[in-house]
Amino acid sequence: MAMSKCDALLDNSPQADKTRKTTCFSGWEMCYGGANEGSEGKCVIYDWINTRRGLHTILQSYISAIEGVDSPSDFPCMVVMALSRPKTILFHKPYDVLPSFTDPEGRATLADYIHTPDVYAAGRLDRDSEGLMILTSDGALAHRVTDPKHKLPKVYWAQVERIPDDAALDRLRQGVVLSGTRTRPAKVRRLTPEPSLPERPVPIRVRRTVPTVWLEIVLHEGMNRQVRRMTAAVGHPTLRLVRVAIGPVKLGNLAPGQWRMMTLQERAALDRRE
Repeated sequence: MAMSKCDALLDNSPQADKTRKTTCFSGWEMCYGGANEGSEGKCVIYDWINTRRGLHTILQSYISAIEGVDSPSDFPCMVVMALSRPKTILFHKPYDVLPSFTDPEGRATLADYIHTPDVYAAGRLDRDSEGLMILTSDGALAHRVTDPKHKLPKVYWAQVERIPDDAALDRLRQGVVLSGTRTRPAKVRRLTPEPSLPERPVPIRVRRTVPTVWLEIVLHEGMNRQVRRMTAAVGHPTLRLVRVAIGPVKLGNLAPGQWRMMTLQERAALDRRE
């Protein structure tokens, strides 16, 4: 019996022993590898596919995470990876959502937006803050994101009251004392023009006689409510706070409440960071 293109690709792959062969459904080639002959470079990696139902579920759940995909038929080749690849999600946490999956008081949580099992938040983002969260089933990745020894930069955009002068910005850069501990040096700059962000469901407090400005603040640590406490310490309370990057992983154009899978390129970039 002739070997199918799918089997040939799997058997010729240097990682074939790590790859689960799956049924080649009608109209699809299940194969391992990058761009193969006739694929026009459009191979996609999916995990945990071993049944027709599994394929349908993965496509319905993740198709929006694949840039430029309108329908599964755009892909002449599916790449199927091995048994239990960890799952990692990038989520745009909206304002007024707790960074946990449960709350005894019935407030909004991650569970209202994310239904993927066995992923947990790698770090926190306060209820009144917005922006990028990483959720993963990969313990090593979670440790890399949260452990300060890795010095992974976290990038925040903070809207603060009044216009900080250079002296106030220098204090933020050099570190301020919070509860007896001096914060690590930070990168701080004014954002001009102001960033374009979705409207917050609860508007910030506006005082007509008090101007505001947006700052970009890059931290290498994660003290409790650190950005808000730092800006308050130099006389410029934070009115709105959005995390836009964790290391090389960026929030991008994810809308509040949306999530997508972390790409292999993003994971590799995290692994490359010293």
